[in-house]
Amino acid sequence: MLPVTGTNCKNHIVHENLKMGSDGESDQASGTSSDEVQSPTGVCLRNRVQRRISMEDLNKRLSLPADIRIPDGYLEKLQLSSPTFDQPLSRLSRRASLSEIGFGKLETYIKLDKLGEGTYATVFKGRSKLTDNLVALKEIRLEHEEGAPCTAIREVSLLKDLKHANIVTLHDIVHTDKSLTLVFEYLDKDLKQYMDDCGNIMSMHNVKIFLFQILRGLAYCHKRKVLHRDLKPQNLLINERGELKLADFGLARAKSVPTKTYSNEVVTLWYRPPDVLLGSSEYSTQIDMWGVGCIFYEMAAGRPLFPGSTVEDELHLIFRLLGTPSEDSWPGISGVEEFKSYNFPKYKPQPFINHAPRLDTEGIELVVLTVGLPPLQYESKKRISADEAMKQAYFKSLGTQVHTLHESESLNLGMSLRLLLLLL
Repeated sequence: MLPVTGTNCKNHIVHENLKMGSDGESDQASGTSSDEVQSPTGVCLRNRVQRRISMEDLNKRLSLPADIRIPDGYLEKLQLSSPTFDQPLSRLSRRASLSEIGFGKLETYIKLDKLGEGTYATVFKGRSKLTDNLVALKEIRLEHEEGAPCTAIREVSLLKDLKHANIVTLHDIVHTDKSLTLVFEYLDKDLKQYMDDCGNIMSMHNVKIFLFQILRGLAYCHKRKVLHRDLKPQNLLINERGELKLADFGLARAKSVPTKTYSNEVVTLWYRPPDVLLGSSEYSTQIDMWGVGCIFYEMAAGRPLFPGSTVEDELHLIFRLLGTPSEDSWPGISGVEEFKSYNFPKYKPQPFINHAPRLDTEGIELVVLTVGLPPLQYESKKRISADEAMKQAYFKSLGTQVHTLHESESLNLGMSLRLLLLLL
């Protein structure tokens, strides 16, 4: 993160009436470097003495976390094979080196508390013996006949190439006969828990900070043609410093895969756009932007925007607020069989300000652009992109520096939430 330049930094997270944990530090890997050791050419014997391999050399070569604990005697052993250390590292050699250090081994991680359980996986809070940092262990059960679930394969394949300050870091993968364990950085809680702890009355400044981080992580994904397809508060993780990260890429999809259609069984019901609710399987990054608008509203209003119990109920809630679509507002809608089968009443659009009194004019304009309220109506192609959304006037108070940060840099959030609680 960038250094704090003063106590009145406009990008600081402000105090909420909540309790945050004291852990959740994320590991930042060092950049890679060949770091070739040049052999001296002098004639003096002392100039031929090879310099010792340091921890910094090893960290650069293997892209290790700076605070990793190397097994006793490993550097000495490496020193004896230093001629090979000077050569380019093959994938097989790198994998063998990481394994020798302790990566890819179940015994490297200590299970602590159970955090949750789903259909395919159980998530534990754990601790890494390599760094002594907390980690999240997503343990996926393997069926002998079926192997690893496609969601796990998809998540691993995408996350290994997504390196960004606002995307959760995948540290390690442990494969055994019975399970596949994904080792993630640990963050204290998700956005849903955060809102609950605030009594669903978040500081509007923190709403802005969190929304910008959602858009920043999403813009990075979309530039790499990756659709998240499951944005919801439960999949947005927050640490004690107020850093927010996109997580759970099990339903994500690389749009670069040569196909025009995708599954319409994606995105939790409350955050699913109307075109997908009506069966459309032809969509792009706009599927995520509808979810951003819904989450933005939920943070500001303290309640979900469209909490439907069924697909039909969800569409009813959307149409009651935005108005029942017509050929003028949604060209081609009259020919959609699913839409005709529901026979919706002719609802008229309602003023959005009545539903979100805590949002200022610029905030409402941003919701309009993400969800597609009038005058943009329902056409998904007219929803704003994540990159363009970050440039809207709503974020002007954050300054211009937030737009020049490197992908690995977080927003300068100042004092941690925990420290703020201690000061109040």
